[in-house]
Amino acid sequence: MNFQQLRIIRETVKRNFNLTDVANALYTSQSGVSKHIKDLEDELGVELFVRRGKRLLGLTEPGRELVGIVERILLDTQNIKKLGEQFANKDRGQLDVATTHTQARYALPHVVAKFRNVFPNVHLVLHQGSPTEIARMLADGTADIGIATESLQDANELVSFPYYTWHHGVIVKAGHALEQEEKLTLEALAEWPLITYSEGFTGRPKVDKSFADAGIVPDIVLSALDADVIKAYVELGLGVGIVASMAFDAVRDPGLRLIDAHHLFEENVSRIAVRRGTYLRGYAYRFIEYCSPALTEQVVKAGVENTAESGRV
Repeated sequence: MNFQQLRIIRETVKRNFNLTDVANALYTSQSGVSKHIKDLEDELGVELFVRRGKRLLGLTEPGRELVGIVERILLDTQNIKKLGEQFANKDRGQLDVATTHTQARYALPHVVAKFRNVFPNVHLVLHQGSPTEIARMLADGTADIGIATESLQDANELVSFPYYTWHHGVIVKAGHALEQEEKLTLEALAEWPLITYSEGFTGRPKVDKSFADAGIVPDIVLSALDADVIKAYVELGLGVGIVASMAFDAVRDPGLRLIDAHHLFEENVSRIAVRRGTYLRGYAYRFIEYCSPALTEQVVKAGVENTAESGRV
């Protein structure tokens, strides 16, 4: 048994049992991948994959058991490497943070600026993606830290912590009729074409739930991944926008107006997540603490090392 065999087992599951993709990902040949799998099965005395001819269709029961062990072994291997780097080059290295556009654009700039000032020799990489993609990047080790509003608290292999709460707001062109509403209602809002976030992004489920609970079917004419795009189309007069209220800046958006809508939509909680059982470099803990002073290294370590919990803190 060797590490290449273990990497192949993990990658085979990750690549949906396509051995060509596995070979490409690990820079080897498909025949080499097949041989490694067969050698490991012969050594263990069990079949790890369900087959149809030469094709792999899924995992057998022992295969499913093995995958969990493989993940832990490879994670600990990464942890050993990070441990050495921590003590050999304490303030040098790379920190990968996976987040959404909204977080990167509106929540993190001051955190990134402070981090870069304190750790100038750490290469900080911001990966932008959907909440589901962020959870996947944490799980497979592509990212060290993930920040999003959705999905992170649902993955058992992750531990997540509350970061901050926020509300949606309604944006309109200056002079729009909705500015005259004493207290905006869903009924009044639904009279206009709406522009908001794509499904699964930036609290969109809370927006949909509010309309559904009220028995209202809104006319969502356009959806986008980030607030800047939504604001651009509102400025063009294509509809009324529903965005994270923090995305509105009176100085940068002089042609728009923000209307309070905290009473219309439920509060959202953005969360910071890391993979359970992972070893974080010292500067990773500092980044998290810059995001939220309550999330000290002691607090985060307790969550990361507690493998008995479900992933929610």
